[in-house]
Amino acid sequence: MKDEPVWFLVIGALLTFMAVARGPIRRLPLTGAMIYLLVGVVIGPAVSGLVGVDLLGNAALLATLAEVGLVVSLFSIGMHLRVRLRNPLWLLPLRLGGPAMLVTVALMFGFTAWLTGRADGAALFLAAALAPTDPVLANELRVTQAGDDEPVRFALSGEGGLNDGAAYPFAVLGLTLAGARLFGSGSAVHFVGSVVWGIVSALVIGCLFAIAFARAIFFLRTRYGEAIGLDGFLALGLMSTSYGAALWLHAYAFVAVFVAGVAVRHEELRATGDKNPSEVLDEVQHGERADVAKDPEKAQVVLAESMMGFTREMERLAELSLMLIIGCVVSAHWREMFELRAALPAVFLFFVARPLSVVVAMMGARIDNSQRYLMAWMGIRGVGAFYYLMFGLEYARGPMTPLLPAVLDAIVLSVLLHGSTANCLLRWYFDRRR
Repeated sequence: MKDEPVWFLVIGALLTFMAVARGPIRRLPLTGAMIYLLVGVVIGPAVSGLVGVDLLGNAALLATLAEVGLVVSLFSIGMHLRVRLRNPLWLLPLRLGGPAMLVTVALMFGFTAWLTGRADGAALFLAAALAPTDPVLANELRVTQAGDDEPVRFALSGEGGLNDGAAYPFAVLGLTLAGARLFGSGSAVHFVGSVVWGIVSALVIGCLFAIAFARAIFFLRTRYGEAIGLDGFLALGLMSTSYGAALWLHAYAFVAVFVAGVAVRHEELRATGDKNPSEVLDEVQHGERADVAKDPEKAQVVLAESMMGFTREMERLAELSLMLIIGCVVSAHWREMFELRAALPAVFLFFVARPLSVVVAMMGARIDNSQRYLMAWMGIRGVGAFYYLMFGLEYARGPMTPLLPAVLDAIVLSVLLHGSTANCLLRWYFDRRR
């Protein structure tokens, strides 16, 4: 409880500072994540000691906090991807979230096994934790609005939505080899069955929940004028129920909540057509939103855009909170992070594994070299890696504790390298396109 006033003061000051200094920060090679991480280090044990973090004693709580941030971000990404499913553009994130993910896990597992001299569960778990890109910290790379079909932005956004769930079976297998007991880990047959079930049931749950939800709200609003307002509650309700149902049925819950976001957006796309939703609502005054929400031609647009706006704000709060926590953890464990063996996996990941995996996955794709180079470099790691680390510590603390500095090194290096280069590279890329 002694840390409570510090957290309120720091978060309040940061919220105010980020709102006031948003313009200058955008013009500098800085991101919000870099600032939050630095503040976390400063208030942590290494500098001021204002906040202490008992990582091992609170692994379950920290995993839950990171899990909530990922759920909000995955749903938000899904709602941004307003492109028809038959559009070939979807092949880009599928390549990155599937083949590129598998190649990254294989390369990282091989390198970690070589580095430690042991091809064990810990090596596989580290590969699974570091392989997925992060949906929470990729704001600079995200599609700018619903309907944005720029290939690089779309591919990286979709990848962030897919591969946190795709990493789960490898994490489970690594934990199983390390002695943990989780669903589907009884035998090879059970494991394969759990993977197939996890993917298929997640797709079904996400689609069914989202479609039923969107159509029920549409019916209530247009027929009876009910269920109007509190669209943020509706967004949280759909996220929570789809995620909870997936967990209950042992589906891949991260995939389910991402699919739910995509499905809600496609209900709006089906109702509105190819006209951009922002154009549909441009003529609507703020005070008229309640009336427009009852209009059969615009009800789905109002619902989708309101929910997306709410989740975008929730994402920013999640990024701030979680990066502060990660900064405090870094502050408590910075000495171990300077060991060469802890830093090498991150260096190998960003300069070897990520570029090679993108090259392999994008063979034959209809993109040019500048787009390949951007996708190969912009593999941001952050909250997703931290979640898997906490997940591993919760279920197999002994074998997973030595992985802590390697995961923290990957997060810090990614925040610094990708954060400082993202805006510059994107400006270069778009200047070339023009």
